[in-house]
Amino acid sequence: MLRFFKISMFVGLSLFGLMAFRTFSDKPKPKPNFIFILTDDLGWTSSSLLMNNKIPNSKSDFYETPQIEKLASKGMRFSNGYAPCALCCPTRRSIQFGQTPARQGDLLFKENYHPDFKKVTSIPQLLKSISPDYRAAHYGKWDLRADLFPEEIGYDESDGNTGNSNGDMNSTKDTKWTDLFLNNDPKRIETITARALNFMRRQVKSGHPFYMQVSHYATHVDFQTKEKTYEKYQQKKKGEIHDNAGFAGMLEDLDTGIGKIMDQIDSLGIADHTYLILMADNGAVEFIPPVKNKFDHPSSFAKHTNSYPLRGGKWTLYEGGIRVPFIVIGPGIQSGSQCDVPVTGWDILPTLSSLAGNTKPLPPNLDGTSFKLLLEKGNTSNYKRVDDALIFHYFGKPHSAIRLGDYKLIKFWNLKKTELYNLKDDLGELNDLSKTQPEKLKELDTRLMAYLEKVHAEILYPPKNGKLKSKNKESDD
Repeated sequence: MLRFFKISMFVGLSLFGLMAFRTFSDKPKPKPNFIFILTDDLGWTSSSLLMNNKIPNSKSDFYETPQIEKLASKGMRFSNGYAPCALCCPTRRSIQFGQTPARQGDLLFKENYHPDFKKVTSIPQLLKSISPDYRAAHYGKWDLRADLFPEEIGYDESDGNTGNSNGDMNSTKDTKWTDLFLNNDPKRIETITARALNFMRRQVKSGHPFYMQVSHYATHVDFQTKEKTYEKYQQKKKGEIHDNAGFAGMLEDLDTGIGKIMDQIDSLGIADHTYLILMADNGAVEFIPPVKNKFDHPSSFAKHTNSYPLRGGKWTLYEGGIRVPFIVIGPGIQSGSQCDVPVTGWDILPTLSSLAGNTKPLPPNLDGTSFKLLLEKGNTSNYKRVDDALIFHYFGKPHSAIRLGDYKLIKFWNLKKTELYNLKDDLGELNDLSKTQPEKLKELDTRLMAYLEKVHAEILYPPKNGKLKSKNKESDD
């Protein structure tokens, strides 16, 4: 009798253990969290992170960003990561809706993109359609310049319809490139970061998956930094490329804020289901202060630009204006890896969609392609874009660019000039091949024009209302 009781108890406990294990193993995995950190005017070579391990000078020779280095050590850096435009506002619009600036337009963006416009889907709207449990927040610089608030496209909380001035202490055009301000909350880095950390804690406590975009005002001028950080770079030997102590201090203060968000992911215990993406809205300003002849051949300048070894910088569609730091960490991503496949900001929306497990078709008017496969497999030949060409357009001094494979074409509309480069052999875009490879020139130009025609681009079909004025002029940024 006693033996029977022991056997029965053993069987019962075993069954209970199996049931408990089954209950535990059947528990659905939590929906992934997404954190997107967008920096301002941060060039491909402006950090101390080597952006391409095959190019020794693909990092700064003066600035220090240990947290960005740490971030890359935890995940994947994209050596060919692109901002959607060479200016902040078009890039920010593009990322929110997964579309190229050429498709969205500039003059008509405000008219076509508003709370009642149902033909586009934003990142938070998409995630909430996958799971209504998602919560979304945007902190820092919004700058869509369309009277369109974050809450109107799905964010639950934000800092509002903010722009450059919200992070400035002086935005006067003539002095903002030389003034320096020492304070304890430079470019509101501390305030933005504190808001972000608070949001993360609240969502984890309440059990809500979240999307959080942290859009820093740094490193856009004016120069603001903490006194201690500034003194560090005042005493440091200047680099041959980078030498501005005010910018260096501001960048390190920004880097520290990025590190706090990484630390929070670990302290909350959510690293196994949280992705963090870091990128910049456009490349670095080519010189401080900027020069008017920024489109000239690099040989015409007395020294290398801030983007070197890339050509150009902010406001140009040369590589220095659009190739930017682009790093992703998260579950399943190999630590310290590098992917050389080109990706861009309008790919983020479809990527988050696939990482969140979306099974429904995405809107047909997207331009992006999910790079989830690249995060999982790295430089795989199985990755195929919906459209294998990347199309860029800048509205201020109108020019368009297309990258197809290793080749890149830049079309200057007012000058009626077209340039062609092979980025594999000529990363600095020094040798124009337009005269020696006319067939390749024609191929890329045809592809570019076909896309612009398909999306009814403003450069081909200017608005009839002559009173409309562009809000993306260089002086506005």
